[in-house]
Amino acid sequence: MKEENLLIVFVKNAKLGHAKTRLAASIGDQAAFEVYKTLLALTERETRSLEGATIHIYFSSELSEENWAGQTKFVQHGADLGERMRNAFQHGFDLGFKRIIGVGSDLPDLNQPIMQAGLDALTTNDAVFGPAEDGGYYLIGMNRMIPCIFENKPWSQEELLTVTLHDLKKEGHSVTILQPLNDIDTLEDLRKSSIAEQFSEYL
Repeated sequence: MKEENLLIVFVKNAKLGHAKTRLAASIGDQAAFEVYKTLLALTERETRSLEGATIHIYFSSELSEENWAGQTKFVQHGADLGERMRNAFQHGFDLGFKRIIGVGSDLPDLNQPIMQAGLDALTTNDAVFGPAEDGGYYLIGMNRMIPCIFENKPWSQEELLTVTLHDLKKEGHSVTILQPLNDIDTLEDLRKSSIAEQFSEYL
């Protein structure tokens, strides 16, 4: 029987000087690079532990052999974040998947139970979101393509999730909201994160 669940992982390629630039402004390029590599390793561990779902890895600029060996990999394409995510989800639905969730790769506390809860929510709801503490979201899921999620949105702004939920409600879609998590973009984010102790020399 064909697998009906798909997990999409959106990954920024780990390159010195390009990873976690806002964090790098405070602790330097090399330290920020090490933080991001740690986050990538945690994300890979947790996503690999999710059972009953196919995994697609979407890299920001080029395919990487260092992470998610043996998994199906793609390069993101699109003019902005919304278009890149929409294209990845559309590809998944075109392949016949019935429930699709997407996550990022900079969340120290993203775990298998949260991702499973996201997939489970899609059996009774049209969409699911995991709110990030900065006003965006760390997890997005749908059981069919919902174009309004990706259209005319304030990407990387604190009102992103609020605007998205407003548009979904206006169209009559049912939505589940998961627990909030903190992604690491700044020094303050790192200080209050669960991996802070590993990088105490920079705090």
